[in-house]
Amino acid sequence: EIRFATLVLDEAQAVKNAQAQRTLAVRQIQADARIATTGTPIENHLGELWSLMRILNPGLLGSQDRFSKRFIAALERDSRAPERDTLRRLIGPFLLRRLKSQVLDELPPRTEIVVTVEPGAEEAALLAAVRRQAVERLAQGGVAEESKRFHVLAELTRLRRAACHPRLVAPEFKLAGAKLEQLLELVQELKENHHRALVFSQFTDYLAIVREAFDAHGISYQYLDGGTSIKARESAVRDFQNGSGDVFLLSLKAGGVGLNLTAADYVIHLDPWWNPAVEQQATDRAHRIGQTRPVTVYKLVVKGSIEEQILSLHGAKRELVDSVLGEQEMSQPISVEELVGLLQG
Repeated sequence: EIRFATLVLDEAQAVKNAQAQRTLAVRQIQADARIATTGTPIENHLGELWSLMRILNPGLLGSQDRFSKRFIAALERDSRAPERDTLRRLIGPFLLRRLKSQVLDELPPRTEIVVTVEPGAEEAALLAAVRRQAVERLAQGGVAEESKRFHVLAELTRLRRAACHPRLVAPEFKLAGAKLEQLLELVQELKENHHRALVFSQFTDYLAIVREAFDAHGISYQYLDGGTSIKARESAVRDFQNGSGDVFLLSLKAGGVGLNLTAADYVIHLDPWWNPAVEQQATDRAHRIGQTRPVTVYKLVVKGSIEEQILSLHGAKRELVDSVLGEQEMSQPISVEELVGLLQG
């Protein structure tokens, strides 16, 4: 019943799913002016842009069904279709896009390094077996076409988890994970040289394995994931900023936004995510206003695993965003066939 003067949505990618209860609730808020701020206005596909604009400027992009037919379908057929420029013109007057390089030129430099981790013979054999099983399961068929994408993504997630640590997919083999060994070596070196790091993973059960290893090796850390209470979250951030903990372990979803962790000058991503903008948001917990030291970002990638192919997708995701919000040509959304291609290596 209340009408507000202004509605501000910070981290507005939280309402990217048009059908989510959170999104539907926000749409009911009455306001004379609406503002959204986000570092990732398009994380996966153009439908997320429609969801944002449905809140900010209802009716601008038409109904969801019409938007899908007019823009998404057209651009899937032809990335240079005239609908691309039409969409740019429609949202242009309501969009202010600022790159960090344009507004924070005083920030220290940031260096990104991809660390290729060589798995042992047994771990490499397990990775190959998991991939082979995934391909065989999909080849058996019996999956309805409309749900095939879901099944492919589930298999890809299993491959990603296998690349993180063998215990996540085959605990019975009791194999040591090469990536975890690399992480321990890296963190010990940083600790000896008086550096502190943020360590991100999407998988909380993988972070549990990392915590066990840190405890065994005497590495102190702070920790938070989606189950951490607000009070505990604030306490962990405050303690880390005040010097408590060699490392801050964070789940990518819970710790990737809204935190100031400039006490760290290293960021380690344990498993690459589909969209580089999500990783960028996480890295910005350290590389932001208040940081006085150069920031180094490590991405640990297991050789011969699905992770190498995920990194190759990052360029396509950047092009999708720049195509609509910037000046680049639009990339095609990832098709089911391309996802299957990832599985097959």
